[in-house]
Amino acid sequence: MRVAGKAVIGRAAWAAAALVLALLLLVLLLLVIVRLPWAGDLGIHAATIERLRHDLVDPGNPLVDADTPSPYYSPWMLLLGCLAKVTGLGTFVVLRVAALVGLGLLVTGVAHFVRTFSARRAAPPLALLCLLLLWGPRLFNWSGFLGLNSLALTVSYPSTFALGLSFHFWALLRKALRSEGAEWSAGAKWPVFPLLGALWAVILLSHQFTGVVASFGALAMVLGARPWPSRGQLVRLVAGLALGLAVLAAWPYYSFFGLLGAGDLEQIHRSLYRHLLPHFGLALIGVAALVPRWRRDRRDPLVLFFLLGAAMFAAGGLTGHYSWGRVLPAALIPAQLAVAIEVVEAVVEAGRAGVRRVFAGLLGVALLAGAWTQAGTLGYVVPRGALPDRVAAKYRAPWPGYHWLTPKVRYGDVVLAKTFPARQIPAYGPYTVAPGYPDFFLPDQEERVAAVRDYFAVSTPRTERLDILRRYGVRWVVEYPGDGGLRPDDPVLHRAGTGPKGQVLYEVRG
Repeated sequence: MRVAGKAVIGRAAWAAAALVLALLLLVLLLLVIVRLPWAGDLGIHAATIERLRHDLVDPGNPLVDADTPSPYYSPWMLLLGCLAKVTGLGTFVVLRVAALVGLGLLVTGVAHFVRTFSARRAAPPLALLCLLLLWGPRLFNWSGFLGLNSLALTVSYPSTFALGLSFHFWALLRKALRSEGAEWSAGAKWPVFPLLGALWAVILLSHQFTGVVASFGALAMVLGARPWPSRGQLVRLVAGLALGLAVLAAWPYYSFFGLLGAGDLEQIHRSLYRHLLPHFGLALIGVAALVPRWRRDRRDPLVLFFLLGAAMFAAGGLTGHYSWGRVLPAALIPAQLAVAIEVVEAVVEAGRAGVRRVFAGLLGVALLAGAWTQAGTLGYVVPRGALPDRVAAKYRAPWPGYHWLTPKVRYGDVVLAKTFPARQIPAYGPYTVAPGYPDFFLPDQEERVAAVRDYFAVSTPRTERLDILRRYGVRWVVEYPGDGGLRPDDPVLHRAGTGPKGQVLYEVRG
């Protein structure tokens, strides 16, 4: 009895440790939200809220002065735009609200989904630790990828909202497909499946790549259901799917199906296929954890989820469709969850030796390695000078932003700038000549990109530069020293301000 009592105490302490560590990471992320470090796509999401704040019905292109649809006008962003318009809150305050909601959905969604596989108290916090830390020895940041550092930079993005919603979606689907329990078999038949269809559509509209991950997860939950779905359940699933497709077709802000095959995203995503072991190597322990699950159940939902995601990722690499690499979370998430669940069961069933106990030891080492790789995340909430040198070396400073333009540049003004500034400037209300990101619904995108390139080219005559300024109604020019363009003493330009790293704001006159 004494040995059994000690085992119970030991398991309780282990569960408490997992919970405390997960809570510490969540506190870190909450502090990051206060800071809201700027990197990546924050500018386009801020610009989207700005356009919706001014016109909820016909906001136009979020980046350039053109009346075109945009896939950034999703149900989630529309809700945030309404919040900004009704409350008058600043755009970056609204983004912090988005980050809080997205993080809340993610944490509760992970717990909701994991509990459909394990009733152990330690399972949800350990699963969260695995999702945040089991990546690789080299830092990797991308929206829709749940590494701690990546999430710190993208927590306010629609991808985080969509992924949090996806975990709830999978959990609800698993519950709906179970035959036991009056809650789902009798009292929640038809109402649940249309809700799931609408939820699926919202995820796809809010972040298309995460929507593909959510779809693969849903397919895996259906194929892995025990017992097989009944004929009535299949009919209700088809009805829910039909409703979801109807919502996708009816969404008024952009054509979801028009995105299929639009544009060329392959080169942008090619880096997803480089340095796979340095970026994702620690997740291999999760892949190994899927093997005993497959041996116990050839239709294990996590195994099927992994196989679907891995197959599409591999197909993208083999065929050169590198944008398919965005489905990689469909392989990583089930692997990360599998090892957490296997280890929890190993600790609870302390009397059983074997593979699960091996996973427990390996997982501890892998989590420590993952935490060290992403230790630079602390720099977003702790002054860099207060960090140990080796941790400070891992910290990457966020972008400074373009708030220094706002005393002069007004909402709707057109600014001519190169690509990097063009990714941030629209966040404050102005437009740019060329979009900082690919825009498949903008018919003259190539002409705009060429115009910016020609303006700054050394060989472009002054008359052609002036024509570009007039053609696009340019009010301001932002450039770094050495960018080119009109001479600083040209009578058309008036120096109106300076920014970080020697940037200059010129007002266009005449």
